[in-house]
Amino acid sequence: MITEKQDSGSLAPLLPVDQNQLSEDERSEGGSICGAIFNISTGMVGAGIMSIPATFKVLGVIPSFFVILLVGYFVEVTVDFLLKYTHSGESDSYGGLMAESFGKFGSVALQICVMITNLGALIIYLIIIGDVLSGNNSDGSVHLGTLQEWFGIHWWTSRAFSLLFVVLFVMLPLLCVKRIDSLRHASAISILLAVLFVVICSMMAIHAMWEGKTQRLRWVPDFSHGVSFSDLFTTIPVFATAFGCHVNVHPVRAEMGRPSDMTSAVRISLILCVAIYFAVGFFGYLLFGDSIMADMLVNFDQASDSLIGAVLNDTVRLSYAIHLMLVFPVMNYSLRVNVDELFFPKRPLLATETLRFFSLTCVLLAFIYGAAVAIPNIWYFFQFMGTTTVMCIMFIFPSSIVLRDAHNISTTREKILAVLVIIFAIGTSSVAIYSNIATYIANK
Repeated sequence: MITEKQDSGSLAPLLPVDQNQLSEDERSEGGSICGAIFNISTGMVGAGIMSIPATFKVLGVIPSFFVILLVGYFVEVTVDFLLKYTHSGESDSYGGLMAESFGKFGSVALQICVMITNLGALIIYLIIIGDVLSGNNSDGSVHLGTLQEWFGIHWWTSRAFSLLFVVLFVMLPLLCVKRIDSLRHASAISILLAVLFVVICSMMAIHAMWEGKTQRLRWVPDFSHGVSFSDLFTTIPVFATAFGCHVNVHPVRAEMGRPSDMTSAVRISLILCVAIYFAVGFFGYLLFGDSIMADMLVNFDQASDSLIGAVLNDTVRLSYAIHLMLVFPVMNYSLRVNVDELFFPKRPLLATETLRFFSLTCVLLAFIYGAAVAIPNIWYFFQFMGTTTVMCIMFIFPSSIVLRDAHNISTTREKILAVLVIIFAIGTSSVAIYSNIATYIANK
């Protein structure tokens, strides 16, 4: 159940709901564990999945599998850190935990990181949706979208118009939902679409293997073909971004009938995502080999010699575009709440404040739409987020809460794990940033 605390905006739960406004069923049952699994999984399986096969090209199949497991394990550890302090303290939001440990500075630092990360991710979502529907020519090569392939190039198949239609008639209705548990059905559909995406990719890869058209797999890094040791670390931010779920843990937990089930929901979600990521990475790399792009959907923009092949190519692209449309509201939920907490710290956003809720929703959506139309490619910014704000939200902040130990409940094992997680986050991010900068300078 959601309880309201009026003493501090940073300690307030995400989008509190007046208990008198809830129905008897909502008060007695709350959100289900299945709904929590779908919402947490949906928060993870976003745009990052498209770059997973490209990491296999750099790392090789075997190291990629172990890195996926390692990042997944550290995510489970840091989520457990947050849940333990939530159970033991007075805060039931991520910002509240940071405020308890580090004061106002901690909560503001978290809010800024969340806003940058979620805003960038949502812009990327719309850019990818625009690429699928209306194509992309930002890299000098023209890739037609599905609408342009079907109907030709017209003003109404342009990126600006197609995205405007999606924003007004798909995104906005979903964003007007005030309780995140109400999005569980959309989240379930999005996960099913992600599974469909994996199944189709797997079938295409197996069919290509049957016909002897698959590419040769690289099982370990190949340092003799331009891959440096520092390049290996550039894959970590991609995996980290793909497992991001920390900002959605507290709003999902707040609406569960039994908040103690949250740990199980997170673990099941992690297992599901590990399976999806490895399948997508393996079969995507098997299908396209070293020609795989950072956004794998670009590789499906190719002519097929059969009707079935053309249908599968369009199905893969459209299914993932629809998946992102359904992921969008879950990511936007935490963005909206953190923006509201930052600008209205003394006035928690209640479900009854309709004007403020819809005004904030529309302003954020308009900004995201404008950025997605104006900026055709922001993958470098995506890498920047993966090495900075994402690492802070997922690894550095939760581990710092444990080391700060405001309630004197951290064990020695937890503090050792927290130190290891921070070393992992800072070390890999530093090397990745250095590698990206060196690559950029070398290519100038």
